[in-house]
Amino acid sequence: MNISIICVGKIKEKYLTDAIKEYSKRLTPYCKLSIIEVKESTQDDPVEEGENIIKKIPSDSYVFSLDMRGNAYTSEQLSKHLDKLALHGNSNLVFIIGGSNGLSKKVIEKSNELISFSTLTFPHQLIRIFLLEQIYRSFKISKNEPYHK
Repeated sequence: MNISIICVGKIKEKYLTDAIKEYSKRLTPYCKLSIIEVKESTQDDPVEEGENIIKKIPSDSYVFSLDMRGNAYTSEQLSKHLDKLALHGNSNLVFIIGGSNGLSKKVIEKSNELISFSTLTFPHQLIRIFLLEQIYRSFKISKNEPYHK
């Protein structure tokens, strides 16, 4: 399975980059992971960021955009959902994390599904780590391997 995470902005803080590296390493046996960073817009409008995000989405991908209005999954439900997508031939999954301006209407329209981690607002840098951890947890659940409790 190929998993791409398209996100706005770069992460500079070492403690965050260390966590991203750790979960990326843990995912190596389960999928081919790519993290694609697009430039953060200097304007308060997500349109420019959205155009840059859309350019990075492979045409044959199932696209999840993280949005607080999206579907909320338990870890078990997300694992089953990802398994189901794979069984139906969706081997390229893309997860999109917007920046502080949110996601443009075009990105939302391009998405197959919106998912939510919470109705709370979190920094997009932390959400990247949360997403990586949940993808890793999903694989562990799917393979009946220890980790998830």
